[in-house]
Parts: sequence; structure tokens; C-alpha cells
Amino acid sequence: MRNALIRRWQSRSPRERLVIALLAMTIAALLYMWLVQSAHRAREQLGGSVFRLRVEAARLEKSAGEIARLRAARAAPQQNAALQPDFRMLMQAQVESGGLARSLLRIEAVDASQVRVVFGAVPFYEWLAWVENMQSQQIRLDTTRIEALATAGLVSVTATFVRPHL
Repeated sequence: MRNALIRRWQSRSPRERLVIALLAMTIAALLYMWLVQSAHRAREQLGGSVFRLRVEAARLEKSAGEIARLRAARAAPQQNAALQPDFRMLMQAQVESGGLARSLLRIEAVDASQVRVVFGAVPFYEWLAWVENMQSQQIRLDTTRIEALATAGLVSVTATFVRPHL
């Protein structure tokens, strides 16, 4: 078979060989460009899918955390107000676990069920995420004062939170 192909190739004139070689290179180049374009298109589609899947995974993880928190809250026995921990200490722990302790200026108890927190320079998106977390724990934001700082994205915040009534 190989010998037959060699004989056929050699039986062609130099001009036919050149034309066949150019056609073969053109077909190979077109095939290569088609494959690269197809791969690029598939990569873009998969990139969008990966982004959507990551967003969905983050949402599912947040939901799983909320479900775990609700199950733990349901399993824990209801405590009366006299046995509840100090609300100021609870909020201090929440600030630290939320990663905002570096921005905290002070926490003061207004009364047994209200706490005022003051943050110096806190990223606004972190503040919003922390408030959302507080609300998911039934700690209600009562009043707030937010001032934009000179640095983009940073704010100073004074807020009053109210303890949930059990």
C-alpha cells in the first residue's frame, strides 16, 4: 500500500504535486482553525456554567448553614430571659466571629435587650453581610447611622441591635 502511494506520488508532475501539497495544507489549516474556534466556543460556554455553578454552590452552602442553625435552635431547649447570656457579650462574640473586630470602636449596652455598636472604618459589604447574619439569628437592627469615609468602600457605622424575645 505504501509503495503504491509512493508510485502514484512520483507519477504526478511537479506542478500537480505542488497543487496537491497546497490543497492539503489549506485543508489542514482550515481544519485546525475550525477545531480552535470550536474549543474556544466550548470554553466560553463552560466558563459561564462554572460561574453559575459556583454561585449555586455558595447559595446551597449558605442554605445548609441556615438549616443546621435552625435544627440546632429547635433542638436546644427554650431558655427564659433570666438564663439568657449577657446581650453585650453575645454581640461582642458575633462581631469577632464576623471578622469585624478590627473595625470595632465600642459596644455598649443600652439596656438588657439593646446594644449599640460603633465601627470606625469597616468595608460596607462586610457590614451588610454581618447585619444579614445577625438578622438570620433573629437579632434585629433597630437604628443605624452610616457615614461614607474618604476611602472608597469604607463607612463608619453606629447601630443599635435588639435582642430576640424568646
